[in-house]
Amino acid sequence: MKLNTARTGPHTGIFLAITALLAPHGALAQDVAAGQPATQQETSSEQATELDAVEVRGEFIPQPMLTSSAVMTHVSKEDLDRQGDSTVADALVRVAGLSVNQGKYVYVRGLNERYSSALLNNSPLPSPEPLKRVVPLDLFPTNVLDTVEVQKTYSVRFPGEFGGGTINISSAVVPEEPFLKLKAAIGGNSETTFQPGLTHYGGGDSDFFGYDDGTRKMPQELQDALATGHRITPGPNFTSDEVKRIARSFTNAPLNLIQTTDNVNPDYEYEISGGTSFDVGESSRLGVVATAALKNKWQTQVGVQQDGAVENGAMAVQSDYDFLSTTNNATVNGLLGVTMDWEDHKVGVMTMYVHDTDKETRSTEGFSLLTGDNVRDDTTHWFERELINTQLTGKHMFGEFRDLTVDWRVGHSRASLDAPYEKGFRYREDADGFWFHDASQAQNYTRFSKVNERVDSAGVDAAWRLPIEMDLYLNFGAAWSDTERDAVTREFRLLSLGNLPFYYRYLRPDFLLSDYAISQGYLTLRETTGGTGAAAYDGSLETQALYLEAESQLTGTVRATVGVRYEDATQEVQPIDLFDTGQPLPTAAPLENDYFLPAATVTWNFADNQQLRVGMSKTIARPQFRELAPQQYLDLDSDRLVIGNPFLVDSELINFDARYEWYFDRGEYLSAGVFYKDIDKPVEVVLNGRSGSSWQQSFINAPKAVVYGLELDFRKYYDSPWDWTGADSRFFVAANYTWSDSEVQVDDDDVAYTLAGNGRPQPASELVMDGSRLQGQSEHLANVQLGLEHPASNSQATLLIGYASERINARGINGFDPATGGTTVVQPDYVQEPGTSVDLVVKKGFTLWNTRMELGFEARNLFNQEFHEFQEHGGGRADVMRYDLGTSYSLSLSASF
Repeated sequence: MKLNTARTGPHTGIFLAITALLAPHGALAQDVAAGQPATQQETSSEQATELDAVEVRGEFIPQPMLTSSAVMTHVSKEDLDRQGDSTVADALVRVAGLSVNQGKYVYVRGLNERYSSALLNNSPLPSPEPLKRVVPLDLFPTNVLDTVEVQKTYSVRFPGEFGGGTINISSAVVPEEPFLKLKAAIGGNSETTFQPGLTHYGGGDSDFFGYDDGTRKMPQELQDALATGHRITPGPNFTSDEVKRIARSFTNAPLNLIQTTDNVNPDYEYEISGGTSFDVGESSRLGVVATAALKNKWQTQVGVQQDGAVENGAMAVQSDYDFLSTTNNATVNGLLGVTMDWEDHKVGVMTMYVHDTDKETRSTEGFSLLTGDNVRDDTTHWFERELINTQLTGKHMFGEFRDLTVDWRVGHSRASLDAPYEKGFRYREDADGFWFHDASQAQNYTRFSKVNERVDSAGVDAAWRLPIEMDLYLNFGAAWSDTERDAVTREFRLLSLGNLPFYYRYLRPDFLLSDYAISQGYLTLRETTGGTGAAAYDGSLETQALYLEAESQLTGTVRATVGVRYEDATQEVQPIDLFDTGQPLPTAAPLENDYFLPAATVTWNFADNQQLRVGMSKTIARPQFRELAPQQYLDLDSDRLVIGNPFLVDSELINFDARYEWYFDRGEYLSAGVFYKDIDKPVEVVLNGRSGSSWQQSFINAPKAVVYGLELDFRKYYDSPWDWTGADSRFFVAANYTWSDSEVQVDDDDVAYTLAGNGRPQPASELVMDGSRLQGQSEHLANVQLGLEHPASNSQATLLIGYASERINARGINGFDPATGGTTVVQPDYVQEPGTSVDLVVKKGFTLWNTRMELGFEARNLFNQEFHEFQEHGGGRADVMRYDLGTSYSLSLSASF
């Protein structure tokens, strides 16, 4: 903002003087809401009364872009409505430099999800994911949100775990006027809806809502046996009859019997939201907002899965499978927020609840190299995720000119994953083409898995404008968080000890695993828990932080921010010996580190509505609990086995950013930026060897890597080129492009520490190839939005196009080549090709019976981009996972009162 003493007419001068006198209060409130201090000109009314006019510089720069010193992207409620995205993960696909993996994990500037952190109203969140500490952003429906901010340069006010960016989600705010909105939608998918699929009975009708009716509850007989602390198998701790009784208590037919269906059901969605506010006394106002939603969606995948290896210098397919999978996802969510606002103070409490369940039925059939014949694997899963977050927040302003602002927050969050009765059943094909089950080879399993995570956090942020002539603010604060996680998996198999009648092997699984077969001793229950790593672990992470930051308007056009954050953390993952066998489990000392993390940014507002930002910082990235735990899991997203590595350490990053921004009208801008990151000891996913017929993945610290690139972002409105759209309509164009490159650097003397090596150093060149691209990094990311809007009638149509080039999902394996004395490729990298997606969102507003209505239509993935992950080497290729995603359609109707 630039001040000017140019003379104007008397009435204009009085009006501008009054405007300048009143502006500080509104501007300051806006700045406090954005978590930023106001500038000197905005707080000094004495100067304003001496002016005849005010010349505004940066009038089109929106909040919080105007007051923030960081390179960031702001996704407003208007953006969320225009794009029609149902979750935060969907919405962030449109942001420059971002891509989304598996529909829920955000990759910022080519860095995978471990380098991005998610906050809800500035507070950390727990994760219900068994394999990751990061929060899956598909858990957050947009109906409970106000804005989403992606901060791409580090600020010392945020946690030190910062690599690609910090995603700060702001929940719905209390409205100025009462409102009530109802919405219902129906939809489907071209590959799924009214098409053949698979299912199993499960818990019956309650499965529609994502809640089990008790069918999947662990039987009391099994609970009592587990409480003894002994492995459940016939022997000194359990008699044969006791084990039979436990085996008979398992739920059988509803979960073991897979059924085909000719017509998969459509998708359904229901939402309700409302809010109001009213005066309490003379100077206080109480506001309430609430939202709730229910969604039920289906997805069928028909595709190919292949395993292979390098033979004679080329990739060769060794195992080849076709698969059919149908997943029913049910989500229930709600939010309740209450805020009390009086004078210069505001206190609020908010509770968010999300319950998200996947019910999957899957059948995979094909040739297995391990068995040497054709096999069929039938599996059923029930993954129930739940997140409950409660926050108490406050904002206060003190002093005659509100020179001191204090924001505080206290949060308590719990997340859980319950996966009861993970079922697997393998058949083999005999010489006559009939399928049989070989129970003597332990080819069936039942697993019970649980993950619980709790996060308690607190923080305070203060901004003080020093009472000196120079425009200088001191921002300071403290933060604390304590995360506790526990995870356990128990696995059981029903085995034949040689007395299973021949014809029993050809029975349906619910008949084969019947009470009669168990009582006759044809099948015997054996607990195989811990056969593939630790069966349980406890994880903890406690962080304590202090920060100090100075922010000043050095000149009329230059603003600078410099600060440092001190962060102390202790992270530990402790494998648990469930059966007190005394056998040592792979473990490492806790990660106890403290860091000084500096950050500095300079913003030069060199012309009207144009500015240049430059920033540099040091940050860290910690291993996730699951990456540290030597416990094997099946990652359903990739259908691969994963086991952790307790010998991982923190990664450290040096970050440089620069961005030019030009805001040429309200809501219209052009920006161009460059970035560079130097990463010491980045965590990479690698192949760890075979586990049975499948490849197992694990994690290592690669020696070092660099990431660099540029971003372009453009948005503008034009008058509609068509007369039939109406005089008030406008054409909307938005486009962004990110080019980035990365390089993993491995010297001859670099080493890595693996689980397989039990913490002993191993040449890093055997695991990561020097000069290779960093895992998860796409060279090209592009998004285009073309829209037609008619604000007066609340109608719009938007075409959204997104593209992401191929990226490495997991490292392969290199080995020693005796012929050349160098390295040779044993297993190539796993590469994913996201490709191009095209979506269409149409909304039409109208009035019916004096009620505002909106009819919406969405079409996603119009050109049916497929999911494709592959390995390629020497002219040969193996399709690790390949299936059609289909085109999804949705028709909705909403009413606002």
